Amino acid sequence: MSVTAPQGFVAAGLAAGIKESGDPDLALVSTASGRAVPAAGVFTANLMTAAPVLVSQDHLGSTAGKAAAVVLNSGNANAATGAPGRADAERTCAAVAADLGCAEDEVLVCSTGLIGIPLPVEPLLGAVDELVAGLTGDDAGGAAAAEALRTTDTARKEAVARAGDVTVGGMAKGAAMLAPSMATMLAVLTTDADVDPPTLQRVLSAAVDGSFNALLTDGCTSTNDTVLLLASGEAGPVDEDDLARAVAEVCTSLAEQMADDAEGATKVVRLTVAGAASDAEARTGAERIARSLLCKCSWYGRDPYWGRLASELGSAGIAFDQERVSVTYGGVTVAAGGVTVDHDGAAVASHMDGRHLEITCDLGLGDGTATVLTNDLTHAYVDENMGTS
Repeated sequence: MSVTAPQGFVAAGLAAGIKESGDPDLALVSTASGRAVPAAGVFTANLMTAAPVLVSQDHLGSTAGKAAAVVLNSGNANAATGAPGRADAERTCAAVAADLGCAEDEVLVCSTGLIGIPLPVEPLLGAVDELVAGLTGDDAGGAAAAEALRTTDTARKEAVARAGDVTVGGMAKGAAMLAPSMATMLAVLTTDADVDPPTLQRVLSAAVDGSFNALLTDGCTSTNDTVLLLASGEAGPVDEDDLARAVAEVCTSLAEQMADDAEGATKVVRLTVAGAASDAEARTGAERIARSLLCKCSWYGRDPYWGRLASELGSAGIAFDQERVSVTYGGVTVAAGGVTVDHDGAAVASHMDGRHLEITCDLGLGDGTATVLTNDLTHAYVDENMGTS
């Protein structure tokens, strides 16, 4: 179970005809009662903002942080579509609201897919009645909704965590255009905690910063990035710190699933920069390495070429002393004091052969540390992204 695991939520997914393949492409997550509940959102930092993001932001503002439902489509981003695209997003919310019996601004909307192509809104609207009729709180409803989010994802992404009597569930999509400075994909989280909108926003923002904002696969920030969290209140109150841990656990799991499913990737790299002058400088250094095409290619080639990592750190604009730098692959130190040191080459080679790599660069300057999730760069990624078809 995912979004239907917490009490008070139902979900559904189906094929509305947005995707030419006929695969599922329309999802809905709703309160079981159709009543608006506290909600929070984190959205893309990309100023080329998609229509559904603008509409959801406006709706959360007009309701003071309340929502009854989230409707999501895949196969078309409804981005770079101007005023008609915004009208289509509003029409989608209105259609769902009419069936649920809630206000139009109590429905949030998300889209994912190709940019700059008008949303085929008529088949979408024509499927809303069936979508709402199919809402269910069992495992099948959550699974169907998560399945309908997929674009180039090879599998649906779901997670559940608990904090005492409170449950947090989540679903997401994301396999490319994953970069920090927001949330880097679409995700809907639900909880049955009794919590007010400001607290919910604090909890979500903190969870996003430590999970999705630590994910950097290809360095591209989408036009549609959205993470939403709704709280039914049916399990009663919970300590904010406990809720924050559960929400962070769900977000971290979803981010890790995205990294593992990144387009064309053969490696998932957990890269830590430690010993920096500050956490902020460690984050800058880690992101600099994660964006490096040279480093990504070396990981694809299973080459522990630590000099590329050090070179990126030395040009990252952070405090750096080459005579203090050390690098480890899979816990094996390959460089210290800025030079190669004797090490177990077979152990490093075995680590580089695996799918999951653990790399640490220690600057030896302070207590600053940061970790990012990233991937290698492969021929398959290029093949996947050469065009729009």
